[in-house]
Amino acid sequence: MVEKEMSLKSHHHSKKWAPYVLITLLSTITTAGLGWVYYQLCGQVVEEDVIVEEEIKVPHYYSVLTGKEISDPTLNSSPTYCIQIPNGDDGARPQVGLNKAGVVFEAIAEAGITRFAAIYQNPTSSVIGPIRSLRLYYFDWDVPFNCTIVHAGGSSEAIAAARSYGRDLSESRTYEWRINSGYWAPNNLFTSSELLAKFSADSGYGTSNPKTFARLKPSEAEAESIANIAAAKALTEDEKSSENQREVIPLIDKISVRFGGSSTYNVLYQYSPDTNTYLRSYASGADHITYTCPEGTTVSAPKRDCGDPEQVAPSAIAVMMVDQWLDSDRYHLRTQTIGSGVAYIFQNGTAIEGTWNKSSREDQIIFKDKDGQEIAFTPGQLWISAVPNSTGSVKY
Repeated sequence: MVEKEMSLKSHHHSKKWAPYVLITLLSTITTAGLGWVYYQLCGQVVEEDVIVEEEIKVPHYYSVLTGKEISDPTLNSSPTYCIQIPNGDDGARPQVGLNKAGVVFEAIAEAGITRFAAIYQNPTSSVIGPIRSLRLYYFDWDVPFNCTIVHAGGSSEAIAAARSYGRDLSESRTYEWRINSGYWAPNNLFTSSELLAKFSADSGYGTSNPKTFARLKPSEAEAESIANIAAAKALTEDEKSSENQREVIPLIDKISVRFGGSSTYNVLYQYSPDTNTYLRSYASGADHITYTCPEGTTVSAPKRDCGDPEQVAPSAIAVMMVDQWLDSDRYHLRTQTIGSGVAYIFQNGTAIEGTWNKSSREDQIIFKDKDGQEIAFTPGQLWISAVPNSTGSVKY
């Protein structure tokens, strides 16, 4: 009896500790051996679950106008606007909303004074302007963007062309207004992104199909900029003083663009490696500044309501050397738009010497390098200056 009782107790003790032994074994073995151990103890096969995480690819969309990333590809068919903005020192400065334009054309309007055609798509500024008159050569640059041309009158030829074109907004009390604080006529006519959108909706211009410029992807532009800066820093002082300096040093950090008139309108650019942009100033020494008034802001005086102005800083610069001549009225100028010529491109800290070509009013300008390859521009604002062959120059 004693022997039997001891046998039963031993059997009962082994059952009591069996789960703990199993748990201990399972906690000390690798995952790979788990199925084998369980099979040995329990006589069952355990199949290990394998979880495979699939990489989710997020699509990226880029603006056809600026090359910057956008949230929705349908934004590329939004209405575009080409706004004529003055640059005189007679009250037009600082401009408002100019740094929000995707592309800006600059040329002499008359008497050496330059004027801008600022191209917008999906603008986000509660004030844009001032708005001034249209010239025929600005019209030639505007048309490929399939834009509403926003202006305040203009030369007789330009007005006739704009009316025939159709998408024309000039001196409207409904979609434009005059600001009498800080600006005075004729440099006090303004519009806004909300009013431009209202004009498009009221006029049935719900979309645009702009012909634009080739663009680098943001990652490509960043890589080029980093490589150029690193290469410039790696050069020795002896190399920097060599006769082949321009071929050796890729970093071009100072650019002078001369239209041929007063230093009030000639410009200087200083490359900023930190932002990969070009800080714009006038040859007279003053920074070219512009107010930024966010959408939804109530503005009656930009100088009071929109905070401190910001320096204009395009991401890429294209200088077109063009022919220019006096118009039949002996006052206004005519500028070559159709044809071809020499071009200088500045972006990512480098200079590219090449050509420009525009086949017709409806065609967009194509910029090419010396090898005949089309140039893709850095994402951001592209500033295009038309500089007279006879009086202008570019130095860097």
